[in-house]
Amino acid sequence: MTGPEALRAFIRSLEARDTSVETRRSYERTVAAWLAWAESQGADWQTPSRSTLRVYLAALSEGHARSSVAQRMAALRSFYRYTSRSEITPGDPWGAVATPRLPRRLPRVLEVEQVERLIAAVDEDLASGAEAGTPAARDTERTRALALRDRAIVETAYAAGLRISELAAADLRSLDLRHGELRVLGKGRKERIGLLGRPAREALAVYLDEGRPVLAARAPASAPGSPDPPADTAVFLNHLGRPLGVRGLRYRLDRLCRLAGLPEGVSPHTLRHSFATHLLDGGADLRVVQELLGHESLATTQVYTHVSPSRLRDAYRHAHPRARAQS
Repeated sequence: MTGPEALRAFIRSLEARDTSVETRRSYERTVAAWLAWAESQGADWQTPSRSTLRVYLAALSEGHARSSVAQRMAALRSFYRYTSRSEITPGDPWGAVATPRLPRRLPRVLEVEQVERLIAAVDEDLASGAEAGTPAARDTERTRALALRDRAIVETAYAAGLRISELAAADLRSLDLRHGELRVLGKGRKERIGLLGRPAREALAVYLDEGRPVLAARAPASAPGSPDPPADTAVFLNHLGRPLGVRGLRYRLDRLCRLAGLPEGVSPHTLRHSFATHLLDGGADLRVVQELLGHESLATTQVYTHVSPSRLRDAYRHAHPRARAQS
């Protein structure tokens, strides 16, 4: 079996395991790049030598960050584990290669006041429209619908700690505003319940009642056999009435962060980090936060204990016998 044939079989195996589209695309690009490089070097991709692997790893390290190199090595190991189990290769040559040690970085989080500024940036959009009945009324209607949607996105992301892919996949059939719940599929296709507080429920209710119908009315009729996903059940729609994808979500949230004057480097995932940190600051149990985030391991959630200094100070002040004397 050739390398490209093995790669196609590997991708089919990932599809059978219901791996996310993003993961499959990333793995396919990574493995295809390795196979092409091995061929260009005259190396046998099935049994590459240790020196060949070292040269390729060095080439990766020159052009990519350590985290990116580690992700590519994980994809290659996954590929060779598959080919080894399928008896396409005699083993996993990358298994004996050490993964670059990653620096431990604490996630960036927003203060509560910064989250409020982000929401205020959406309210400014809402207040900037033209008056009803003017020539610009039609554009204003769409602008208001987008602003209502953006406020619902920010409130939902922060209230439930959702990943951006989970926001993009939000489905009307999984939304229960009455109980404040949104069922989402996280990593590994694991389902969990995202909880929605009153501000998020209200923002979603107004958007679904007044904003989404305006956007949905702009959707062109899909031709038979069209590859475009249906917008009938997507919660968040774009300006053309189609489901708002991950790229569109990033663009809108990045725009709002700029309008709110937030620091550079704030990303959509920052809202998820802020959600977890603010819960811990408020006294939530670590295992509850783990469940709400959809983390498989508690160790993954524990990083937020290091970015919650107020919680650490409170615990120290109440537990250490000499803490109060020093405060």
